[in-house]
Amino acid sequence: MEDAMAHTAPTREDAPATAHARGRTRHADDLYTWVQEQVALLRAGRVDALDLDNIAEELSDVGSEQYDKLESAIEVLLAHALKWDHQPERRSRSGSLTIAEQRVRIDRQVRKNPGLKPRIAEAASEGYRVGRIRAAREMKRSPETLPADCPYSWDEILNRPFAFEDDR
Repeated sequence: MEDAMAHTAPTREDAPATAHARGRTRHADDLYTWVQEQVALLRAGRVDALDLDNIAEELSDVGSEQYDKLESAIEVLLAHALKWDHQPERRSRSGSLTIAEQRVRIDRQVRKNPGLKPRIAEAASEGYRVGRIRAAREMKRSPETLPADCPYSWDEILNRPFAFEDDR
């Protein structure tokens, strides 16, 4: 593998034709092996041989995944909060615990990625848009029967009690 990595990295234009000829894995063919090869090149100090365009794309994707995890946890929490408020007769320990679980996920995601803090309002807005649809589907009603805009402040999302009556 060292001999294969001693060559310069192919450009995007010649990558399909030369990647296999030089013994390197193409990003599009096998992401796992490509990552291992790129890590080996980095550790060996072979910056000149790196597939920089695809590395940049993968790093961008990693950042997007962190935002998506935050938005997803907010979405699930808000769907359950809406169901809690709009179907009080169906409240359950499961709903209460789902909200608690999503709060832990939100906290962990923001703690591990403090750079997400400036995007919390955006994540809450986007999470509500999908959470509203999810809640409506699960409640078997039209989304228009639920508030168009998120009725919860960030403090309420994180701290409002959702205690199941049997657990009080």
